[in-house]
Amino acid sequence: MKFFRRAIIIAICLLLIPIAAVATAGAKQRFEDGPNRVFSGGALVAGELHLGPDPDWSFVSEIPTIEMQLLDPAQSRRIWIAEYENKIYIWSGYMGNPIGRIWKQWPIQAERDGRAVIRINGVRYERQLQRIQSGDVLDGLTATITGKYPSATTRAAVEAGDVWVFEAAPRS
Repeated sequence: MKFFRRAIIIAICLLLIPIAAVATAGAKQRFEDGPNRVFSGGALVAGELHLGPDPDWSFVSEIPTIEMQLLDPAQSRRIWIAEYENKIYIWSGYMGNPIGRIWKQWPIQAERDGRAVIRINGVRYERQLQRIQSGDVLDGLTATITGKYPSATTRAAVEAGDVWVFEAAPRS
């Protein structure tokens, strides 16, 4: 009985080691410049701040992910991006169910305060996220999204609130 009890204590301790390591790495990343592949990061501070007119955004068609930070809270993440009619868009799926809304807090925060910074190829752009819930633009935009990513995003899903779409417009 004593041996069995010790074995269980050792097994629990061995399980706690990777859990503590992952939790520590995640907490540490929150204070770093940008996210890594797994964890959200802190504010985007490195890189030139773009101050001129908007570029031709078609180059983002070749970029799989960008870094995006909301100003409140100053937390960054990797996210998909699409260009349609020389405007850029980001989106979040799983918003039509309670688990998705718990898991994905940034869309709710962006709807409240849409000020954001995006970093693409080391250049930071100040943006204002504006949620799009309906309109003909969704037909072409969702076709662009599904052509670039393994996504089932449709106009109907956006209009139903299952997918939240934001235009990343220039900040005034």
